[in-house]
Amino acid sequence: MSHTGPARRTEHGESERVRLDHIAVAVSNLEESLRFYQAQFGLSNLGVEIVEEQGVRVAKLDLGNTHLELLEPLADDTPVGKFISQRGPGIHHICIGVQDICAELEALKGHGARLIDEKPKIGAGGAQIAFLHPKSTGGVLIELSQPAEQ
Repeated sequence: MSHTGPARRTEHGESERVRLDHIAVAVSNLEESLRFYQAQFGLSNLGVEIVEEQGVRVAKLDLGNTHLELLEPLADDTPVGKFISQRGPGIHHICIGVQDICAELEALKGHGARLIDEKPKIGAGGAQIAFLHPKSTGGVLIELSQPAEQ
């Protein structure tokens, strides 16, 4: 499936193929960060879960049309743990929600994008996820996510 043309749009101008799923922030202390976002912005916590495969504890905060994910590393040698030790807490990645992650990965690879994950893994909420290397995306770590089947 090639995506060389513009994405189809809804009547409101939104893409039917992709959407902003979430922005992920690496944090050292999940409880402290949750208190800040809830007290300062009134955000609702939609839940906390451990994603062993990614080595994180994740809190998902509701932003209305998208989410903010707070990522606390389970250990210093996990990807988020290494990120915090090298750069400190802060924005870790943006996530683009897709309808067909395998087709998107195939199309990106066909266009020369450097993939961290050649095949999807399981992420928070049971979603299929895969990361694109920042060297292919202008310095931004991008995650693709296809929601788990409901």
